[in-house]
Formats: sequence, C-alpha cells, structure tokens
Amino acid sequence: MIRVALTGGIATGKSYVLDQFRKCGVACVDADAFAHEATSSGTDATAAIAARFGRNILAPDGSVDRARLGPIVFADAAARRDLEAIVHPAVYRALSSAIDRVAAGGAPLVVADIPLLFETGAQRDFDRIVVTSCVPALQIARLVERGLSPAAASQRLAAQWPNEEKASLADFVIRTDGTFAETDRQVDQVLHALTS
Repeated sequence: MIRVALTGGIATGKSYVLDQFRKCGVACVDADAFAHEATSSGTDATAAIAARFGRNILAPDGSVDRARLGPIVFADAAARRDLEAIVHPAVYRALSSAIDRVAAGGAPLVVADIPLLFETGAQRDFDRIVVTSCVPALQIARLVERGLSPAAASQRLAAQWPNEEKASLADFVIRTDGTFAETDRQVDQVLHALTS
C-alpha cells in the first residue's frame, strides 16, 4: 500500500483536496479529526491540557475550547510546544492505527491529511508527500472569512513552516489559488501519477 501524506499551511485547501481524493474512492484519514477526539471530554490529553493551561480553557461539555486555547498557544511558542507534546502522541497513535486498518483492508493507497507533517518530523513515515499551497494573502483572507482577525490569522501562519519550504520537500504540489475546477484537475493528475 502506498502511504501518502497530504499537508500544507493553514487555509491552503487541504480539507477540500482530501474530499476530492475521497470522492475518487481513495481511502482517507484526517489527523485533525483525531486531534478533536483527543481533546474531547474525558480523555487523558484533555486532562493534561487542563492541568497545564487551567480548567478555564474547557468548554461546558468538558472538551478543550479551541477558541479559548488558540490565542494562548499562538501568542507563546513555549505554550504551543507544551500543547503539541500533549496532543501529538495521541493523534499519531490514532493515525497509525487507522492507516493499519486501511492496509489490512487491502486498499492500494491511503491519503492522510496531516497539517503539521514536517513540523513533527512525520514525513519519514510516508512514501509520497502532497502539499497544498497558495499565496499567504489568500490564506489570511480565508482565515478572516472563518472569523479570525487579520492579526490572529497572521499569528497562525507564523507558527507554521512557510508554504514554499513545505512545497520544496513535496513529491507533488497542488496550487489552490485558482478555481475549484483547476484544483480538481491537479488532484486527478496526482492520483493518476500515484496509481500508474
């Protein structure tokens, strides 16, 4: 089975591209979904996050309130590293199990959406890497559309590797600056290359 990592900066279209792979019948797993599970109510990670950052970062249902935690960790690199040290091991255990299940099912290909692939050094675990990329101004505009202030959006971009750096390490780069149809064509080209 070919293990493909899909990564890219925040708001570069990873979720859209993952959905396109899924619509083409490719087995897909999403690290962000596992991060949400890890920070839900009652998990070890949530308890450790509350111990490190205070119980006031918990939502009424006991899960981690990302809207409260985000400004703290994106303003403080040490706090962000502390959070990642708590969450990433749980996410990667769940991701590894999911990929193993896909492999056991006989799928020829799996695409795993991993936003912080290079930042966590996980690229070594994959056969091919696909990076979504667009100009930073478009990332910021997309984040502002999602409700962040321009300053908060810039903070999140600054916390990740630059798009060009990620793209330079990729086997394939999918540009998402254009139309959805243009992105879809690139997904088809990448899928053809991976399966031929």
